[in-house]
Amino acid sequence: MDVKVALKQRKSTRAFLEKPVPKALIQRILDSARHAPSGTNTQPWQVAVVTGATKKCLEQQFLAEVEKGAEEKMDYLYYPQDWIEPFKSRRRACGLQMYSTLQIGREDKARQQTQWRANYLAFDAPVALYFFIDPVMKTGSFMDYGMFLQSIMLAAVEEGLATCAQAALGQFPEIVKKELGYQGTTLVCGMALGYEDTQALVNSYRTPREEVESFTHFYN
Repeated sequence: MDVKVALKQRKSTRAFLEKPVPKALIQRILDSARHAPSGTNTQPWQVAVVTGATKKCLEQQFLAEVEKGAEEKMDYLYYPQDWIEPFKSRRRACGLQMYSTLQIGREDKARQQTQWRANYLAFDAPVALYFFIDPVMKTGSFMDYGMFLQSIMLAAVEEGLATCAQAALGQFPEIVKKELGYQGTTLVCGMALGYEDTQALVNSYRTPREEVESFTHFYN
C-alpha cells in the first residue's frame, strides 16, 4: 500500500467486529513498526498485547473504578491543564462531531456516559495494546514513541486492520501495571486493534485537518 494512502485512510475507529486478530498478524505489524526511528537508537518501547480473559479482567477493573467515581490519573500530563485557542476549539469540535453523528444531545448525560465508558472496553476491539516506557526516559523518547505508534497504525492499515490510539486506557495505570506485571514503568497509552465495523454509525465521520498553509511557513 502507498504510504500516502495509508496516512489518509488511518482513522480513530470506535467500533470493531468480533473477528479475532491472529497472533502472527500482530507480530507482523510489530515487526514492521520496530524499524521506527529513535534518538541514539534507544528504542524505548515496551508492548503488551492483551486479548481474551486478561482484556476482560482489565476492563472490569476500569469500569469498577469509574462506577465508584475514582480519579482518572495518567502517569504523566497528556493534555494541558489550561486550554487556550485554537486547541480548545478543536477539542470541543472533535467531541461535538462524534456526539452529533451519534445523535446524542447535550442534555443526554446517560448516553454520553455510555459512549465514554466504551473507551475502557477498547471499543470492543478484540485486541488492546498497552505501551510502556522506562521512567528514566524523557521528552525526546516520547517523541520517538509517537513515531513507533504511528508506524503500528500505518502497518495495521496495510494489513486491513483498524486502530484507535487511546489515552483513556492509560488513565488507571496502576491497575494495568499490576495486572500485566509492568511495575516500575510509565504507561504511555493503549491502542484498540481489530477489524472495523464499517456499518457502525460512530465510524462514519472523519475529523477535519488543517491545510498545510495554516501551520507552515517557507523561508528562502
